[in-house]
Amino acid sequence: MPAITLNRDRFSKFVGRPFTVEEMVKWLPWLGVDLEEIGSDYVKIEFNPNRVDFCSYAGVARALCGLMGLRTGLPSYRVQKGQTILKVDPSVLKVRPCILGAVVRNLTLDEEVVKELMEMQEDLHWGLGRNRVKVSIGIHDLDKVQPPFTYMAADPDEIKFVPLDKAEEMSMREILEKHEKGIAFRHILEGATRYPIILDSKGRALSFPPIINAELTRVTGQTTNLFIDATGLDMLAVRRSLNVLITALADMGGSIESVGVRYPNYTEVAPDLKPQQMTMTISSACKLLGLDLAEDEVIQCLRKCRLDAKKAGRGILNVSIPAYRIDIMHAVDLAEEVAIGYGYYRIKPTKPKTTTTGETNEMFETANRVRQVMIGLGFTEVMNFILTNEEVHYHKMRQKVGRAVKLANPVSMEYSIIRESLLPGLMKNLMDNKHESYPQRLFEVSDVIKIDEKVETGTVRLLHVAGVSSHPTTSFTEIKAHVEALLITLGITDWELIETKNPSFIPGRGAAIYLKGKEVGALGEAHPELLNNFELENPTGAFEIALEEILRKS
Repeated sequence: MPAITLNRDRFSKFVGRPFTVEEMVKWLPWLGVDLEEIGSDYVKIEFNPNRVDFCSYAGVARALCGLMGLRTGLPSYRVQKGQTILKVDPSVLKVRPCILGAVVRNLTLDEEVVKELMEMQEDLHWGLGRNRVKVSIGIHDLDKVQPPFTYMAADPDEIKFVPLDKAEEMSMREILEKHEKGIAFRHILEGATRYPIILDSKGRALSFPPIINAELTRVTGQTTNLFIDATGLDMLAVRRSLNVLITALADMGGSIESVGVRYPNYTEVAPDLKPQQMTMTISSACKLLGLDLAEDEVIQCLRKCRLDAKKAGRGILNVSIPAYRIDIMHAVDLAEEVAIGYGYYRIKPTKPKTTTTGETNEMFETANRVRQVMIGLGFTEVMNFILTNEEVHYHKMRQKVGRAVKLANPVSMEYSIIRESLLPGLMKNLMDNKHESYPQRLFEVSDVIKIDEKVETGTVRLLHVAGVSSHPTTSFTEIKAHVEALLITLGITDWELIETKNPSFIPGRGAAIYLKGKEVGALGEAHPELLNNFELENPTGAFEIALEEILRKS
């Protein structure tokens, strides 16, 4: 998790009164952070990635002041109308299409603050930017360049400039080949024939996003005015990253000015710091928390979390959420804010009113029985991630892309969906273990997630078992025998096989498993193209069964 070291004296300035290490140790954990290290004049904390506003002294102090009742309610941020223009050339829209900017003036910086700025920048790159793929931020000394600025895509060898921490000019191609940052992040621009760049009115480079800034705009202890750009692939993530950084700089004493971002077909003015609005039902929040709070108490709790709330109806509040609180997306999140504002330390543990005797869940017992049978048949159990990607889950399995649950903000494209089948993961296990001896027989008993719009969550969690057997003489007969042994041991005898045209199996060597007229699984020999996709040389038999369907039918 990301961490920040809070020096006592500097933190006291942000809080507005002298603060001791003992007070920091006492109060900070109630914000939901972990104490990683405690020194004589500092405290190092870890914070959850969803609270990226804690990446700065200003963000932590802002929240702590509310919790302690020193400053409550919605922070106010004024954005003055600025004259700075950022032009977006159509050439860049196919490379890295989203950009916003802001100007912050009258800052008082020193080397310590500059270091903090760079750390904030990297925390945002990691937490929201997915290591610069989704969002990257550039912080520049505004007084060293001349607006208006232009964001465009250029030939890799066309423009040369001195990149940060270097003394000689380099082209963008040379930066990707020789500069440390270029080597580390060049994969982001893989396949692009033209690269994004930001120029000032004199044609001087400010930034080569998402790789490196120019040495020309380096921020130092003498810098007072900043130009900030945020570029990326997703406008919402770009806007949120900019808002977190800008509000922290405002709390550090800066004055915010807007930037007009002129896209080919429209103009966007940034930053937009208008509070988000949500409604909240008091009774639902109190039920979730096990508290009995009056309307005024709930409002006060929210204000202590630096939100604001007004009555919108009987038992309903309109809640205003500051622009830097990008983690609040649901009514449950507001209930959590009520708990934080109320104080976790005030919530008294209670015992259940009734005493019950627990017993093992039927599906858990079934899963254990299946594991015992599969191990007895000579299979080795594996446990794969529930997250996967469309390439492995569908394309390599020769299946049409299904209706899997997609992650809105994946850390990487390797984990972009939630699996709805176990077999793709087992095939990947075989691919990763080609160097091991054969035969290889693997199985997994675990959950898959399928979309079901009839239930409240929109998805259902189902228990499946899948197995693969890979060696030179494997066959349909072998995998059928394993499935038969498993089902008989589970007490299932009235099942039948019907030939199927499953694309994952060789035609004529694949079958669907039916129980009382309903399909509950499939088995067969893996298609040669599938074997090629997973780089396997040996024939492979495979099966997958929906265990819950079997229990319902038995």
